Amino acid sequence: MACFQYIVAALCFAVVLEGSLSKAQLTPTFYDETCPNVTAIIRQVLVNASFSDPRIGASLIRLHFHDCFVQGCDASILLDDPVNGEKEAIPNNNSARGYEVIDAMKAALESACPNTVSCADILAIASEQSVSTLAGGPSWAVPVGRRDGFTANRTLANSNLPGFNNTLDRLKDRFSNVGLNTSIDLVALSGAHTFGRAQCLTFTSRLYNFTGVGDTDPTLNTTYLEELRQICPQGGNSSVLTNLDPTTPDGFDNNYFTNLQVNRGLLRSDQNLFSTEGADTIEIVNRFSSNQTAFFESFVESMIRMGNISPLTGTEGEIRSNCRAGNSATIRSNSDAALVSSI
Repeated sequence: MACFQYIVAALCFAVVLEGSLSKAQLTPTFYDETCPNVTAIIRQVLVNASFSDPRIGASLIRLHFHDCFVQGCDASILLDDPVNGEKEAIPNNNSARGYEVIDAMKAALESACPNTVSCADILAIASEQSVSTLAGGPSWAVPVGRRDGFTANRTLANSNLPGFNNTLDRLKDRFSNVGLNTSIDLVALSGAHTFGRAQCLTFTSRLYNFTGVGDTDPTLNTTYLEELRQICPQGGNSSVLTNLDPTTPDGFDNNYFTNLQVNRGLLRSDQNLFSTEGADTIEIVNRFSSNQTAFFESFVESMIRMGNISPLTGTEGEIRSNCRAGNSATIRSNSDAALVSSI
C-alpha cells in the first residue's frame, strides 16, 4: 500500500510539471511555511462531520467538480448571491450540499492561519481527504496556491455542468469545454460516483417514461429496475435517496465500473459510458473494472488536471475570510456563524 501511494504521489508531481491547464504553477508545498497543518485541520473537521453525515465526502468532491467546471477552480460555487449565485443553478439547486462543513473548515483555518488558505484550495484538499481518509481510496499530494474569485456565474453553471441524463456526446462536450480529455478524464472522474447518493428525480425517467411513452430504459438491468421501483415508486417522493453504487456505497473502489458492465449504473449519464455503441469509453470501463490500481492512478491524474482548470494565482482574486462572500461584502448573520461553530 505504501508503495502504491508513493507511485501515486510521483504521478501527481509529473502531472503538475506538465503544467496541465493552469496559467500559473500550483504546488503541493504552497502552504508548507504559512500553514503547515492545513490538511490535518481540514481532515479533522471532515471526520467530525462524517460521524453524523456519511454522505459528506461524496458531497464535498461534487462541490469541487461543480466549482471547477464554472469559471475554473475559484470557489465561485460557495458564494451567496441571490442574482448570479451558482447554488441556485439548476444542477445545484436543492442538490449540491456540504456548504456548512466548508464554512467550518474555513473557520478553523482562519483561527490557525488567518488570511492564508483560499476557499478554492479548501475544496481541493477536502476532496482528496474525502476519497482517501473517509472512503479508502487513493491519496495524493494536492497542488495548491489557488485564490478565490470575486463573482459567481449562474448562467454558465446552467450551461456548462454535466447532467445526469446527458448522452455521451453531451458529456464529452462538457468536458471538452473546460479542456479535459473526453475519454480517460471523463471515465475516471465519473468514477467518483463509486460513493454517495442520488435523488429519485435523477433517474425515475429511466424507470417509468424513458422516451415519453411510458417505457423503461433498455440499458437498465431488469432486476435492478425492480429494486429501484421499490425505492422510487411512480408519483412518489422525488427527493428520496439511493446509493449511486449499490455494491459498496460508501467505499471508493472500482465497483462502479463493474456495475456498468452488468447494466446497474444508476444514472443514465453513467451507464452511457458503457452502453453507447462503439464508444471509446467502453474499453476504459473494462480496464478499470478489471484493474482497480489503474482506475486509482487515472483518477488521481484526472483530479489534478481538473483542479488546474483556470486557477486564480499570484495577485489575482483574493483569499476570502468567509467562503460565502467576498471580503468587501456583508459578513453573514450571527445565526450562520452559530451554525458553523456547531459542526
